[in-house]
Amino acid sequence: MSTGLIALLDDVVGLAKVAAASLDDAAAQASRAGVKAAGIVVDDAAVTPRYVVGFAANRELPIVARIAVGSIKNKLLYLLPAALVLSLVAPWLITPLLMLGGAFLCYEGAEKILEAIRPHGSGHGDAKTPVAGTPAELEEQRVKGAIQTDLILSAEIMAITLSTVAETTSSYWMQAFVLAIVGIGITVVVYGSVALIVKADDVGLSLANNDSPASSLLGLRGGDFPATGADRGLRSVTKAIGRGLVIGMPYFLKALAIVGTAAMLWVGGGIIIHGLEEFGLSAIGHFVHDIAEAVGSAISAISGLLTWFVGAAASGLFGLVIGALIIPLVHGVAMPALAKLRA
Repeated sequence: MSTGLIALLDDVVGLAKVAAASLDDAAAQASRAGVKAAGIVVDDAAVTPRYVVGFAANRELPIVARIAVGSIKNKLLYLLPAALVLSLVAPWLITPLLMLGGAFLCYEGAEKILEAIRPHGSGHGDAKTPVAGTPAELEEQRVKGAIQTDLILSAEIMAITLSTVAETTSSYWMQAFVLAIVGIGITVVVYGSVALIVKADDVGLSLANNDSPASSLLGLRGGDFPATGADRGLRSVTKAIGRGLVIGMPYFLKALAIVGTAAMLWVGGGIIIHGLEEFGLSAIGHFVHDIAEAVGSAISAISGLLTWFVGAAASGLFGLVIGALIIPLVHGVAMPALAKLRA
């Protein structure tokens, strides 16, 4: 009987080791997929704060929470099953669809640059749509618009994740597990960051107006507190931080938008280059790789960083060219055709 118990314990330990190895593998694959989706994540974080502009401060976090719930539904209820069916039924479609998503990223990145040079009020991040009458109706409209935008970005994230997972495992359940991890993890990161961003100016204003930062625990304790020596010593620091947050957040959002645009072009261009290589058209990929290696080898101290940066920059420039070629097709062909269909 003791021998049977020992054998059972051995089996349990063996299963635990297999499960741990599977979890480690899933975490590693999720991490790789998350890195590849970085450009979309940054752009999502840059776009979403626009949807809470104009609302009362007490509605900002509830709006972000509603959008986050909608994003989770997009990823887990719609996109994850669709991705698994695609992987099971037509895996050969993954690369072409991923390239289409990369082309869309290139178009969006080039469109944002064109918008900065010559404003014309387009792009998926534009929250300035016709508004409803009451604040509740406006909030509902903004939330729906943000969730629709998120569906596009989430589809690109899930497609990138699926392509990454499909390269390393054929296990159907492992693919589902990694897709779920990435979907939930990226949603938490994006909308957690958005929540911090939209409340940063309120926190800064509170710190800038707080004369008793120590007694009030930086404003966490409500009420009026007489200033103490600790308050007088800490006041100049907290007020400076508060003013810095209020003044700096608009610049931070602009910088985040620039980084998001650059990342979209880098990711989109890289996806298309990789897809072309899978179809046997490897000249562009080899050219980018050779340039990155040549520049990286010039300065051995930062060779790895320089190689990555040059490769990303070259992919981004290629993405910009692709996006610039797509823009006239969208504005000159697709949009007029869509307008006629609506009419």
